[in-house]
Formats: sequence, structure tokens, C-alpha cells
Amino acid sequence: MNLAADIALAHRLADAAREAILPHFRSGMTSERKGDATPVTLADRAAEAAMRAILKEAVPDDAVHGEEYGATTGTSGRTWVLDPIDGTTAFLAGRPIFGTLIALVVEGWPVLGVIDQPVLKERWVGATGQTTTLNGQPVRTRPCRELGDAALATTGPHYFDQHDGDHFMALAAKTDHRRMVMGGDCYNYAMLASGHIDVVCEANLKLHDWAALVPVVEGAGGTMADWNGEPLHAASSGHVIAVGDPARLDDVVEALACQH
Repeated sequence: MNLAADIALAHRLADAAREAILPHFRSGMTSERKGDATPVTLADRAAEAAMRAILKEAVPDDAVHGEEYGATTGTSGRTWVLDPIDGTTAFLAGRPIFGTLIALVVEGWPVLGVIDQPVLKERWVGATGQTTTLNGQPVRTRPCRELGDAALATTGPHYFDQHDGDHFMALAAKTDHRRMVMGGDCYNYAMLASGHIDVVCEANLKLHDWAALVPVVEGAGGTMADWNGEPLHAASSGHVIAVGDPARLDDVVEALACQH
């Protein structure tokens, strides 16, 4: 693979998504409910359609997996994974903490990821073997000497069922829970990559929710895994943790298991 060309293509996709999304931000636009009851807007669909058009022309042999328009097959062993607006609820509320997620997955493993915040014009890019950048400048996760010092983030408690919520609260009890962040979707992972948050923990994510996050977090010095501490791949369950200081991964996994 030509990683430089793939990164350039990912930038083109993010630029196109920005152009499609920005006219609708804080416009008072309405939303619909999808089959899983999550909201979707014209901006979500327009952004994904714009990215798909570019991919169809540039890499017609690659597969595409998008949140809004499903999956198309390819013959190259490569899949572009798209989430045009991760955090549609935040977008509808006029909060600039949503993001466009773009990933390149090769044989089931994420090798390139982009988190783009269109309103703030912030773009994190991570790729295998390279240092993650924010608008072209290197970023780094921060050290965390003890789990009790960790700032923990999650999108919201209502995304956990009772069982997973019990495990999450066991983890929260062992962190600096007075600094716990609720809300943020993909922006939490960007903040972790930039050294402002220590741990993110979520459940029931789909491939388009997390594939782009892995190269960004790991290229900044962090690590991502499932709740058992295993690396994330296309068949992972969607129980996801991101840890800024890899030395704390075992602590996080142990804390999540406290309710067994």
C-alpha cells in the first residue's frame, strides 16, 4: 500500500465532508429516526455521499463501509470505513464536539484513521508507523501514574445496559471520578490523543464508531482494546477502551472485571 497516497485521499474525504456538513450546523434542521432509534440528518447523508463519490472514482476496487449507506464489496482486501457525523445528537444541539470519522481497514485491521471536527477546523490523523498529528503538528498522550489519577470519559450512561453499566461504574470508582466527562463521542478520543483525557470506555460501538480512532490513539502513544484487553479488529464486539498511558491498560481491564 502507498500510505502517503492513502493519507492524501483521506484528507480529500474529510474536506468533502466538511463542505457538506458546515452549511447545516446550527441551521435548525430537523432529523429522522433510523431503525435503531438513533437520529440522522441531511448533513449525515450528504457528507457520506460526498465521500463515497470520491472513493468510487479514486479507489474503485476498495470496499466501503458507511454508517448511512451500508457496505459495498471490493476486491482489494481494503475497506474504507466512514462515519460522516459521529455525534449527531451533539450536532443537532449545536455543540462542536461531533466529528467525521474516516478509517482504512486492511484485512480487518485499522491502519489509517482521521477524526475531523469541521466547525473548529481540527483534524487528527493517525497511521501505522507514524506519529499522530493535529493539523499537521505531532500530538502525544499524557502519562498517568495511577488509575486513581485518571480522568475517565464516556459518551453517556444511557448507552450501557445494566450489566455493562455495573462494570463501567466499577471502573469509574477507581478513577478520579470527580473529573469524569460525560458526552463527547469521538471527540473524547481526540482529547485523549492530545493529552487531555486518560481513559475512554464505551460499549455497543459499531465498526464505523471506532475504526478511525485506533490509529489516532495508538499513533499518539496510547492503546485501544476491548474490555478484555485484546486488540480491536473488524470482528470485535464493540466494547471499547482507550488508554492514554498503556501502562494503565491492565488496571483498566482489572477494574472493569470487578463486578464478575
